[in-house]
Amino acid sequence: MTDPDSAPPTAPDTVDLDGRTFVGVSNAAGGDVGADTVFAYRQEDDLVWAEYAGGAVRRGFLVGTRAGDGLSFRYSHLDRAGETAGGACTSRIEVLGDGRVRLHETWAWESRAGTGRSVVEERVRS
Repeated sequence: MTDPDSAPPTAPDTVDLDGRTFVGVSNAAGGDVGADTVFAYRQEDDLVWAEYAGGAVRRGFLVGTRAGDGLSFRYSHLDRAGETAGGACTSRIEVLGDGRVRLHETWAWESRAGTGRSVVEERVRS
């Protein structure tokens, strides 16, 4: 018998990112995002943006668009050494069994050499 209080996860292409907070859970070598990096996402229709900071990142911003379960954006940040860095990223949205969201990212620096994959995951809401 199914628990009437447990709703199935939202479809990845319909979940709203507005107001969700994410943290880094994995990253390729050469990436600046880590477990101490916190992202505060906003969304209006297909427009997506976020501020982020923590760990190696002093302050960062991203802005881009969303189509279905995919994001495409540019990011720019200032690291703890005072250097700026930026690049481009595409992400795929996954909705976890508990309703939280995970983003699977493929990124490439535009300000220096390097590409990689990372995962950021929504923090547990308290």
